[in-house]
Amino acid sequence: MSMAKRTDPQSPAPHAADSHDLIRVHGARVNNLKDVSIEIPKRRLTVFTGVSGSGKSSLVFGTIAAESQRLINETYSAFVQGFMPTLARPEVDVLDGLTTVITVDQQRLGADPRSTVGTATDANAMLRILFSRLGKPYIGSPQAFSFNVASVQASGAFKVDRGADRTRTVKRTFTRTGGMCTRCEGRGTVSDIDLTQLYDDSKSLSEGAFTIPGWKSDSFWTVRVYAESGLLDPDKPIRKFTKKEMQDFLYREPTKVKVEGVNLTYEGLIPKIQKSFLSKDKEALQPHIREFVERAVTFTTCPDCEGSRLSAEARSSKVGKLSIADACAMQISDLAEWVRGLDDPSVAPLLAALQRTLDSFVEIGLGYLSLDRPSGTLSGGEAQRVKMIRHLGSSLTDVTYVFDEPTIGLHPHDIQRMNDLLLRLRDKGNTVLVVEHKPQTIAIADHVVDLGPGAGTGGGTVCFEGTVEGLRAGDTVTGRHLDDRAAVKETVRKPTGALEIRGASAHNLQGVDVDIPLGVLTVVTGVAGSGKSSLVHGSVPAGADVVSVDQGAIRGSRRSNPATYTGLLDPIRKAFAKANGVKPALFSPNSEGACPTCNGAGVIYTDLAMMAGVATICEECEGKRFQASVLDHHFGGRDISEVLAMSVTEAEEFFGAGEARTPAAHRILERLADVGLGYLSLGQPLTTLSGGERQRLKLATHMADKGGVYVLDEPTTGLHLADVEQLLGLLDRLVDSGKSVIVVEHHQAVMAHADWIIDLGPGAGHDGGRIVFEGTPADLVAARSTLTGEHLAAYAGS
Repeated sequence: MSMAKRTDPQSPAPHAADSHDLIRVHGARVNNLKDVSIEIPKRRLTVFTGVSGSGKSSLVFGTIAAESQRLINETYSAFVQGFMPTLARPEVDVLDGLTTVITVDQQRLGADPRSTVGTATDANAMLRILFSRLGKPYIGSPQAFSFNVASVQASGAFKVDRGADRTRTVKRTFTRTGGMCTRCEGRGTVSDIDLTQLYDDSKSLSEGAFTIPGWKSDSFWTVRVYAESGLLDPDKPIRKFTKKEMQDFLYREPTKVKVEGVNLTYEGLIPKIQKSFLSKDKEALQPHIREFVERAVTFTTCPDCEGSRLSAEARSSKVGKLSIADACAMQISDLAEWVRGLDDPSVAPLLAALQRTLDSFVEIGLGYLSLDRPSGTLSGGEAQRVKMIRHLGSSLTDVTYVFDEPTIGLHPHDIQRMNDLLLRLRDKGNTVLVVEHKPQTIAIADHVVDLGPGAGTGGGTVCFEGTVEGLRAGDTVTGRHLDDRAAVKETVRKPTGALEIRGASAHNLQGVDVDIPLGVLTVVTGVAGSGKSSLVHGSVPAGADVVSVDQGAIRGSRRSNPATYTGLLDPIRKAFAKANGVKPALFSPNSEGACPTCNGAGVIYTDLAMMAGVATICEECEGKRFQASVLDHHFGGRDISEVLAMSVTEAEEFFGAGEARTPAAHRILERLADVGLGYLSLGQPLTTLSGGERQRLKLATHMADKGGVYVLDEPTTGLHLADVEQLLGLLDRLVDSGKSVIVVEHHQAVMAHADWIIDLGPGAGHDGGRIVFEGTPADLVAARSTLTGEHLAAYAGS
């Protein structure tokens, strides 16, 4: 694509407006960046590479994208800015030549039970309008087809004051027809509560009958409100309650009662449990509460709407032979064909827009999804591609698109399609910035920026800037590993047993029978949407001794860090407490040891309403987060803040020998080093970790679990080519220690290293869900009978 300057025929001098062809960054110091200065060409595809933790996201997202977003937000009125997220100016000296940035990141779509693929995109909204216009019989406006809108009827009178003692009473009746199924309230599932998990019916309330976590017998708001409400006999065993008492106990509507002179609200046990436990996202609950919910609550498909979430009226209106519930349940590629067959001039623009959206799903490789799929069940890569859909047909040009590893979750066969999309966005005159590790995508870059040389404090500098050929020839970590090829394993381990899966039919699986070998490294592969996760996560028999490490986000505030998340802080606190004869709580910045001025945060946040809030380092503790008196206590010659500032590698040495020897802490640190996180500092907030770092932190935490079978979901996510080798070594060590490891993976190096491969396909959605190959990597390459076999053969050079 040539960048010829447009010049005036009379004047050979270039136009001043054409001189801004670069995004210039000078002196970037966000996170671990060390005064980075680079120039990025506009209207080109620039790929940012480097080992995990080298500062790629800090430069692209934390500096360039953040500043562009902040400047755009400032163009709105102060009133509007009050409703927007406030962004601080990134630490950078000069940022020049910025254009409007559209970021497409890996953040999972919200796991709200009411959110589906259709509601997260505009597809559902357009389908609702289509059915309200063309559906027979006519049942109402688009709201009548929405499972998030309830039907309401209300009537009443209100007084209108006309001044000078003149008032008029006006009567109004209000009705709204919604499409929500009344039984499941638009959720598609109904919950049934197992009462035996809530209380022991052989005991009375005063004897502590409740078995709900956190319900202590002296709690005013929970247990005592039942025992002392006057509605129930606290000394009678629950099984001897009369019918009325049982009704009051389990289902009574909220009622005001007095307990020891305090006004409280009494509510039946079932609605109380539903409000306090079931209205929250299950993933956000603490582990012991989540375990209780999984034990006490069974979710079954709603019998009234058969899981479609819609009322009978909404399902009765049809276009042709399809109701809106049928349309949402179809595979999107099939739905696109159905919409193509509709022809009605009255809704022609709507049909064209809906057709475009559905075709974008197919084009981006998500044609196997259905619109009623809950958005929380999408993987990080799928969520990122769903977000891309609205940008594909966009008429905007000269904007900057920023992608965070767009090839995550994609089979080598699908990466070519993603590359074409990135090039199409560039060819429309946009600047495309991509953070990426896959050589297939690095290869199409017009410009490459390689950060490093190491991770964390060892990174943050630009090692190389230029073309892909220049990177190959250069002596950087990325350049050296760009053409790495793993040979297919010649000798494989012998399995010690098998995990039997019979008749698996979760999602698109078509009655799959398979024996997953145990005691070896098994890789499950196949194109995106072929049913890999459904097989491994949805079909492994209950009771199998399985530890699952998926790509779900780590929950944690800016107060959480690797030390608190892995449980490392506990043995460290105890060691400090024992050495100094004080209590462990003093050594927690979230407890008694916290600096009183900043409450242990290390910084003081000043909210400036619609302007970006300011975070200043706390003057009293100088950002150390602890009271001064706590820092007088030493262990092994270091105070607690110095220990939290150490990297994992330093801490491993410190707690491994000498007077600071602490075996419990050393074991956890060894596991963190094993997964390649030796550069992380113990006190680094979890919110600053990249996606790949978070998954490896999870893996390190789970490595101590007692399970015999490890299930890993794409552990190479966010890993640099050089780190994949280390991960393979870790997987080998796990297998050699007697564990069985099952990996869902697209990375050819992991496939080549497997003892056994299970390949699903041949396509995605209803074209997949079958086993197309089982055997060793060498057999797969020799047969070349599947897409995976062809790509693995090309990769291994055989």
